[in-house]
Amino acid sequence: MAALFGRRLRKGATTTAVAAAAVAALSASQAPGVTPTTTGGEGSASESATPPETSATGNSPYYTDLPPLNTPNKPGASINLPVATGPAEAGIPATVLSAYKQAEAALAASDPACRLPWQLLAAIGKVESGQARGGRVDANGTTTSAILGPVLNGVGFANISDTDDGAYDGDRTHDRAVGPMQFIPSTWAGWGQDGNGDGRKDPNNIYDAALAAGKYLCAGGRDLSVPSDLDRAILSYNHSQEYLRTVLSWFEYYKRGTHQVPDGTGVLPVGRSDSSSGASPSPTAPVTPGPSAGPSQPVGTPSPTPPPTTTPPMTPPPTKPGGGATTPPVSPTETVTVVEDAAGGQLTAVAGQEFAQPVKARAKNARGLAVPGASLVVEVVGDTDARFSGDRRSVVVRTGADGVAVAPALLAGERTGAFTVRVTVVGRVAPRLDRTATVTQRQADELTRAGDKELTAAPGAEFADAVEVRAAFNGAAAAGVAVTATMITAADDPAENTKGPYFKDAEGNPVRTMTELRTGADGALVLPKIYADDQTGTFLLRLTAPGGATLTIELQVAAPPAEPSAPATPTP
Repeated sequence: MAALFGRRLRKGATTTAVAAAAVAALSASQAPGVTPTTTGGEGSASESATPPETSATGNSPYYTDLPPLNTPNKPGASINLPVATGPAEAGIPATVLSAYKQAEAALAASDPACRLPWQLLAAIGKVESGQARGGRVDANGTTTSAILGPVLNGVGFANISDTDDGAYDGDRTHDRAVGPMQFIPSTWAGWGQDGNGDGRKDPNNIYDAALAAGKYLCAGGRDLSVPSDLDRAILSYNHSQEYLRTVLSWFEYYKRGTHQVPDGTGVLPVGRSDSSSGASPSPTAPVTPGPSAGPSQPVGTPSPTPPPTTTPPMTPPPTKPGGGATTPPVSPTETVTVVEDAAGGQLTAVAGQEFAQPVKARAKNARGLAVPGASLVVEVVGDTDARFSGDRRSVVVRTGADGVAVAPALLAGERTGAFTVRVTVVGRVAPRLDRTATVTQRQADELTRAGDKELTAAPGAEFADAVEVRAAFNGAAAAGVAVTATMITAADDPAENTKGPYFKDAEGNPVRTMTELRTGADGALVLPKIYADDQTGTFLLRLTAPGGATLTIELQVAAPPAEPSAPATPTP
């Protein structure tokens, strides 16, 4: 095997045996006690496993290049690793790498049981688009030119009729896989995400596509730390055992260590599963094929010098004035050392309403300078039903040119009290900003009675007419307001009365205070039935609501008038 170190396996080597050998070779250098995810073992998806009926890519072609058999030396993983001779393959373009890690953080918050590792997204991104064609993306993460798979017209591929009217793939007859993660439009319609917070779900954007891929892989309650769930997740992306093995080989490789490279300088893959070695998924960016791997050679036999290829060379990194390559640039997110509040004021909202004060955070580096383009996680922490728009407990946002990130609207639920809004840097627990947010009860500044009919009852009888009131706040109907109704002794002494009219509790016992009566969607409330005891006279019912609204209603209890007596019969 030593003679094979440093050689790069291409499409022709993507057979079951070679792919399995690649995974085994990568796994062999792992730390003791670490068991790699492989295919065909106990608990894994087998060759005969039935894949899901649909796939994210429509089973479009993919890149079949395998990683070098020598792996990156991840610190602490092993003391006997060979020196990496293929560092270029371990490099991932900065923006693409940031998107994978951001998606991992988002899924860790929204679906922690899935245990999605960003290296899995990197492995699929490598196989689907060569890390978005070597990181050719703009500052927002959108590819600089379209990345389209072949027309899915049934000629050598699946036959998938157009589902998006050409909106994503430009084809109104058939669908094509689109973007860095190669979603077909019909799949994107159900799984598309807005990963960069720009209000759009764009399959050509690496942040959007990576988050969508993460959610797709986690579907069905999968736990990706379980080998069988991992296999099923990958097969749901493309129904091919060869695809599964290829992705797993890159997954194991990236777990051994990676490094960031500047956007646009990543390695372009060569081999393709559709036998069009070197064909790019985008018709605008072809890659000339390199040589296929020939028959295997005996161990110890020198490898022949491969013929020259026309594969575009990787752009060499810039050099320092004194010579030597510069250190790859650090992503903005990695430079953040301080996260501070950028909004000020109090985070308060009435139940069911939007918080008027937005959640804003400013990212700074060690020099105290604002950091634009950094990815921050904003999450709701605590016993609350407050959510960001889209019913999300956490969101990932990026800082603008001033280093400030603004979270989407935060909506208060019905649960009142305090909770925490926490802001952290993607992939890290520190630095951290915690802000206290408070939800108060729904309010009413006015209570009015519907109707003006006198409310009367005889001693020991039930009041015939129901009491209906309406609540308003700032002139509009106030829905969901908690109203308290109390029989009081006097208008200027609103203590609870111990005699006179009363309500009944659930057991039928007399009570003279009712709480948690709530107005309906139209602000209206009909009080429970009211009963009179044996006391006669005028009694007072007081209604109060959060926000200062008060209403006092008179109740009359009087004996019914006596019936006139019959005239006396004259004595004859």
